[in-house]
Amino acid sequence: MYDGYIFFCTKESQQQCLSNKRYTCADELTKPPEEQIKMGSMIFLLNVDDKSLLGPFTALAEGDQLDAGAWAMDVDTHIPSEDLKVTWEDLHIILNAPEKLPFLKEQKTCKLTSLETQNTLDTLKQGELYLYAKK
Repeated sequence: MYDGYIFFCTKESQQQCLSNKRYTCADELTKPPEEQIKMGSMIFLLNVDDKSLLGPFTALAEGDQLDAGAWAMDVDTHIPSEDLKVTWEDLHIILNAPEKLPFLKEQKTCKLTSLETQNTLDTLKQGELYLYAKK
């Protein structure tokens, strides 16, 4: 089974993540994972603006404990935050993700259970390839 994490973003921050290939647990209301994210963990981006889910991304290295809310308003942007390097191959996107994955409606932590991770992977496989969806 895979370790899985939901990282929260906005339309703007999603583009920053994709451009930089560096992510963090990014929501002021959500608790970051307490443990290190392991190399090979599955990462998914939930866009809070349009409720789309993008992924899967794969963590390239062990990450230190992540900062809460890298895109939150109260974060000091002059101090580098801990973030996670990722890679990807075939990204898929699903629209209205909380309707298809109800556990996303009230997500309180970035860490997913094994079952949630597998359900997310299975659901994303049915989604449109991101390369085509963004055209």
